[in-house]
This record gives sequence, C-alpha cells and structure tokens, in this order.
Amino acid sequence: MFLKMAYAILEPATMLAILSAVAVFATIITVAMPILQRDELAGRMRSAALERDKIRARERARLANEAKQGRGSLKQENSGLIRDFVERLNLRKALADDKTFNNLKMAGYRKQSHIYVFLFFRLVLPVILFLVALFYVFVILDLQRPFMVKLTITLLVAYAGFYAPNLFVKNQIAKRQLSIRRAWPDALDLTLICVESGMSLEAAFRKVAVEIGIQSPPLAEELVLTNAELSYLDERRKAYENLATRTGLDGVKAVAMALIQAERYGTPLSHALRVLAQENRDMRMAEAEKKAAALPPKLTVPMIIFFLPVLFAVIMGPAMIQIFTKT
Repeated sequence: MFLKMAYAILEPATMLAILSAVAVFATIITVAMPILQRDELAGRMRSAALERDKIRARERARLANEAKQGRGSLKQENSGLIRDFVERLNLRKALADDKTFNNLKMAGYRKQSHIYVFLFFRLVLPVILFLVALFYVFVILDLQRPFMVKLTITLLVAYAGFYAPNLFVKNQIAKRQLSIRRAWPDALDLTLICVESGMSLEAAFRKVAVEIGIQSPPLAEELVLTNAELSYLDERRKAYENLATRTGLDGVKAVAMALIQAERYGTPLSHALRVLAQENRDMRMAEAEKKAAALPPKLTVPMIIFFLPVLFAVIMGPAMIQIFTKT
C-alpha cells in the first residue's frame, strides 16, 4: 500500500500537479506577505533597550567586582536543554570561533542563547537530514544504483545540512547589510543636521534612530546600541569600533574611523560627517548605476526565450492559417 502511494506520487502528472500547487501557494504568499508583514520596529527597539540595560549592568558589575572576581562573574547565565547539550559536548570549542560570534552579531543575534541554538542545529541538522535522505533514497525512491552511489547522495545531503546554519546566518547578514547600506547616507545627513544644530553625538544618534527606524530598523537598532555603549563604555573608541564590527560595511567603518580621529585630534565633526555623507551618497548612486547597466545583458536571455517565440507566432500565425486553409 505504501509503495503504491509512493509510485502514485512519483508519477509525472501527480508531480506536475504538486509543483503547480506549490507555485500557486508561493505566489499567494509573495503577494500577501507585504500586507501581512508586521511592524518589527517596536520589537527591535525593545531588544535594543534590553541590550542597553545589559550593557549598563555589565559595566556596573565590572567596575564593582573587577578586582575581586574578574570577568568570570560577568558571564551571562543560561539554562535550558540546548545549552546543557552544547556545553556537555563542548561544541563551542569544536564548532565556533571568533568569526562565528562576529557573524552572529552581524546577523542581529547577540544573545548568548543564540550561539547555543546555532551550534545545536549545526550538530543535529546533519543527522536529521541524513536519516531523511537515507529513508527517501533507499525506501521511497528505490534508485537502481549501486549502494555506494546511494550512500554518497545521503552523505552529500548531510554535508549540506551541516553548512545550512552558516548559509542562513550569511543570508541574514546580507539582508541587514543591504538595509543599512541603503539608509546609511540618509542617517549621516540627519546626524549632520543634528550636530550642526548644537546636539551632542549621543543625542543625535538617539534622534536619528527614531527617524530612520521606518526606513531601516536594523540601522536604528545599531544606533541605539552605539548610543548605549557611548554612555557606559570606558572608552568611546570601543563604541565606534563595535558599530563597525557589527555592521561589517566599509562605509560605516570609514565613519567610525573619522569619529575616532575627530575625538582624538579635536577636528570639526560636522565637516567629516558632511564629506562622508557625500561619499556614501555617491557610492549608493554608483551601485544603482551598476545595477541599471547590468539589466540589458540579464534581459537578453528572457526576451529570447519568452518574447521572440510569441512575436513569431503573432507574425507567422495568420500566414500559416491561410496556407493550411487553402491546402
């Protein structure tokens, strides 16, 4: 009975119907997603506020207990099955390094629990996908291939599952960087206006975070965290460096270096912000022109495949109908 159902599902007509249903569902989701999308700005601001409170508590604890207990007492306490599982297998040393922590921060995952979830899925997901591929290849699909070929397929699926969490994190990093890159020149312009009006840099970041949050919630979140670090860290330079590290963008790194040099040598901050804002606007325009210049080559193949056959049918159709009717 089970094999009959499997064969019925694998028939071309059934597979075509399933793929059509999936395509229709994906189309509906694509159209309805902008309408059903929630406003994440409030949640991001709440998360940034919690992170600011954590920074304040950590700095107070460090100042109070630095001589007695050191940094060991400042480690965030976490509890749960996933944490115990990761700590018992010592996965933090085996599967994580400084680059892993930086990538998670760039993706917006800053809590200690996020690294445990990431390592947990890096270990468990390959096993799950290996078992699923093993059952599908050897039981459902029943390929007429040697045993080693089937085993190689399952191992490739497990290997893909091992790197799937990394791909997910990289995708999140790309989305955040795209949002920040598009809104960064506007944020610099707003910061320049605030600074020239007499506001401090902390107040300017706070004001810009509120205004820019509609356009780019990730950038608003990063500005709020930077404002908190400027208030509580012992060196302001660390706050600027952390902002550049969390975003990973060259434009943000250049602004961070300019802010560090402005505070170190006493150069005018408004002049540096004006120059950097113009440079970031030029970079954004150059990127838009680059995408526009790349459109004609990308449209060539779709036009040949979809447009020319229809054009030939429209032009040759009446003539072919007349020929066939006369004969």
